[in-house]
Amino acid sequence: MSSRTRTEEFRALHRRPGPGDPLVIPNVWDAVSARVFADAGHPVLATSSAAVAAVLGYDDGGAAPADEVFEALARIIRAVDVPVTVDIEDGYGLAPARIVERLLAVGAVGCNLEDTDHGSGKLKDAHEHADWLGKFVAAAEGRVVLNARVDTFLHGASDAEEAIGRGRLYAEAGADVIYPILAPAELLPELSGAVPAPLNALYLPNGPAPAELGRLGAARVTFGGGLHQRAEAALTEIARTLPA
Repeated sequence: MSSRTRTEEFRALHRRPGPGDPLVIPNVWDAVSARVFADAGHPVLATSSAAVAAVLGYDDGGAAPADEVFEALARIIRAVDVPVTVDIEDGYGLAPARIVERLLAVGAVGCNLEDTDHGSGKLKDAHEHADWLGKFVAAAEGRVVLNARVDTFLHGASDAEEAIGRGRLYAEAGADVIYPILAPAELLPELSGAVPAPLNALYLPNGPAPAELGRLGAARVTFGGGLHQRAEAALTEIARTLPA
């Protein structure tokens, strides 16, 4: 199967057959975790920037060097036969065309790009970021599924207004999926009704199950660094059973 065909199949998976059946994509962090979830039958995997950074020994938020990140992503993608979409934060300072080159080189079918500027810690200007995403889309020529992350709720927004405005701009720029990270579940119907692209929702412990997030408007559900945190907690318990 060609890489373009695999990408088109991944893009098509966002057109879900029913509202209670979102595309559920586990977030992995290395070759072992990728194989575990692929062997369990998941048709698509994603990486978590926080988890990959932790494995590499860095904090999340742009601290991991791009070369190390892409080397790690290449190992993950090489380890499994299913498509992998990758979380690359705000692009690690790379130009849009260069990001596309590096994604295609490692075999990624998609990526997350967020609208927080890690240098300032603030949201980027929405129109400038939409223009930047448009350059990415033009360079990708349909070969990468773009999940445009909207960080308004991460920065304290309590309503959907700004997220809707940014989501519309990013969709108009060519983003395939809009990801209003940490959007309250009760706002998902408003967001999905106003943004002209499939929504990615973040599953949170003790929050709505993926099927419920789908009924509320999410076409796709991911887990961020949550699965890695659970694995780390389990490993901590194992470590406590060993004599020091």
